[in-house]
Amino acid sequence: MKHLQHIFLSLIALALVSCSSDSFKIDGNIAHVQGAVRIIFQGDSGMVDELINLDEKGRFSFKGAVTDLAIVSVLNHKGETMTNLVAKNGDHFKIKGDASKAMSIKVKGNALNEDWQLFRDEHAAFYSDPNSSRLDAAIEKYVREHPTDILSTVLLITDYSDYNDRAKIDKMLQGIDMKARPASLVRHFTDRPAPRNTNLPRLMNLKLAKGADSFEEIPLVGHVTLINLWANPQNNRKDLIQQFSALDVQVQVVDVLAESDTLRWHQTIADDPKSWKHYWAPAGPLEPGIQLLGITSMPWYAVTDSTGMVTYSGPNLTTAIRTLQKRRQ
Repeated sequence: MKHLQHIFLSLIALALVSCSSDSFKIDGNIAHVQGAVRIIFQGDSGMVDELINLDEKGRFSFKGAVTDLAIVSVLNHKGETMTNLVAKNGDHFKIKGDASKAMSIKVKGNALNEDWQLFRDEHAAFYSDPNSSRLDAAIEKYVREHPTDILSTVLLITDYSDYNDRAKIDKMLQGIDMKARPASLVRHFTDRPAPRNTNLPRLMNLKLAKGADSFEEIPLVGHVTLINLWANPQNNRKDLIQQFSALDVQVQVVDVLAESDTLRWHQTIADDPKSWKHYWAPAGPLEPGIQLLGITSMPWYAVTDSTGMVTYSGPNLTTAIRTLQKRRQ
């Protein structure tokens, strides 16, 4: 009887193992997150974007399925990325940390993610620096020195910031061995809109919130428009205003706080030019037109011409300003 019971328990264990190979799992414990986290990744049948509730101690669990290796982003309720990981079915991750402390959230899982965590720990000061040039330089160095390491690909497509020189990015990618740049990761990266990509959308108008119960429809046709999406704190706010003020172009500025309304919003926009239109997006940029911009980080800038065509969508303010200067309509 005991022998049969042992066989039965073994079969159950095998069944559980086989089920786990069809998905990956995340167990998290994150302090100072309000209510829920968002999990975003490219799933078996498209983009997955799920809101996961936390218990009173900041704990949560999530199961998802991917076809191949995929970047999984864990965001707070404001839509700000807290950490990223690379998942395949069968992986089990543990995430722990304090969302209010920079670089405190740690990921444990497979060897690739632990190597990634080690890189983040060793360059924590660079990740926390609003100026991304030092982190970009460290990533470029790692890619050059580790062409056979898949982490080179992961760093380049996830943590690198200067995507404006696409030829440079392509050259760095091509310098990584084929086996170290999985098609599923590279394809997702190269499918993202590049500056001035002719496949960017046309937006005729946007409907955005001016307050808790007040919405306004903003026409984009007939204007050259800069859409500025940001989350507190926006460290380059003064630079944005300075560059905008120097423009010799008539531009409609649509300024969108992509998080729940706070007192800091009013404090931040107090010194903005009077011509700016200010809006906010509770729980993130939910307006369908905003979703077409392919936003992956904050701040994010989009430029539309007088026909509503998006001529730039990306994280680089200098490129957005340069695009505006070329659109004197």
